[in-house]
Amino acid sequence: MNKTVTASVEVNSLSQRDTWISIVIIGLLFFIFGFVSWVNAILIPYFKIACELTNFQSYLVAFAFYISYFVISVPASYLLKRSGFKKGMLIGFMAMALGAFIFIPAALTRTYEIFLVGLFTIGTGLSILQTAANPYITVLGPKESAAQRISIMGIFNKGAGILAPIIFAAVILKATDTELFKMLDTMNEVEKNAALDAFIRRVILPYACVGTVLAGLGLFVRYSPLPEINTEQESKEVAAANISKKSILEFPHLMLGALAIFLHVGTQVIAIDTIIGYADSMNIDLLEAKVFPSYTLFATICGYILGIICIPKYISQLNALRFCTVLGALLTVFIQVVHGEVTFLGHAADLSIWMVVLLGFANSLVWAGIWPLALDGLGKFTKVGASIMIMGLCGNAIMPLFYGYLADLYNVRFAYWVLLPCYLYLVFYAFRGYRVRKWQN
Repeated sequence: MNKTVTASVEVNSLSQRDTWISIVIIGLLFFIFGFVSWVNAILIPYFKIACELTNFQSYLVAFAFYISYFVISVPASYLLKRSGFKKGMLIGFMAMALGAFIFIPAALTRTYEIFLVGLFTIGTGLSILQTAANPYITVLGPKESAAQRISIMGIFNKGAGILAPIIFAAVILKATDTELFKMLDTMNEVEKNAALDAFIRRVILPYACVGTVLAGLGLFVRYSPLPEINTEQESKEVAAANISKKSILEFPHLMLGALAIFLHVGTQVIAIDTIIGYADSMNIDLLEAKVFPSYTLFATICGYILGIICIPKYISQLNALRFCTVLGALLTVFIQVVHGEVTFLGHAADLSIWMVVLLGFANSLVWAGIWPLALDGLGKFTKVGASIMIMGLCGNAIMPLFYGYLADLYNVRFAYWVLLPCYLYLVFYAFRGYRVRKWQN
């Protein structure tokens, strides 16, 4: 047995102080996850302009970032098993820092493919951190209140998501950019390339700073008081139930849960990363539309706060999951059938855009509901099971491409129909799928 495993402790041996220190440090990680992930909402329209892309090409931002979860998550579980949580997290942070620094040569050459490499590298580091943090916070307390703890992490995550597009837009966008965008079509090739080169190079300083901060945070977590806990502890009942299990594939509720995560994160990223483009279809320019992802994330935070207050005292995490999945399906239909311009929060827009914003609320407790159901009873398979769940995050990579394809083929509003089958499957998992414990022929 390696030193890391020997040094790990059981969750129930942690003092209340140690538990809260762990929650705060993991909360910091979720803040970083959110900031780095949700800045994609502004990067997509930014790269679309700077690199002259189609809708489909622009959503390769999300694809390159999140496909790394599919590639790296299982290797990450073995890395964490060998190195322990803290050393593994350090490696994850350093990979993210490297990805941020790759933005510098990408901007100097205005090469979209190099940007995608940088995004994939950031996603690689993030997948290692997610593989560590999610099972950690899930088992850091009673199973019945796991959704509460995950909701607290969600507030850190989505709070950062609210700030990220606003801060990034404030750094890289100028008040005169609206006029610049209008003039691009009238410029000759030399003038246009010079203008776009200058525009794209605005990312150099912020991403150099991001890379430096990420490297520093990696060192902080490595030498922090965060304890190494045993996430694979088994009760006698769980050990007896799993005695004949040889493979993670023998847990249907986990595999169905991973598919649920795949579809859930896909719906979430579509609701956030496409809303600026949807606002543009209503003639709302980028400088005004940049706040819409923050509205969606604020709606998500409202759901988290309700979850913290109500779960499990007033509503079980299972019933909260059921409510949110059904609400998501209904809002998807409303996006298509609700019409009429309204003025709200200073924006004159079609009412349907606020249905997209409310998807943030519908998505709020889905992740928190799925994780404890999917990891229930895995015991010694927990780390590998968590990596399978993290693989599901590649839904963030794939689902926006379906949206972008439909948006190019039809229009950006019609493309939201891609969400309906996703929510219908989530409804199935919330009512039936989580109870499947044996594959049927």
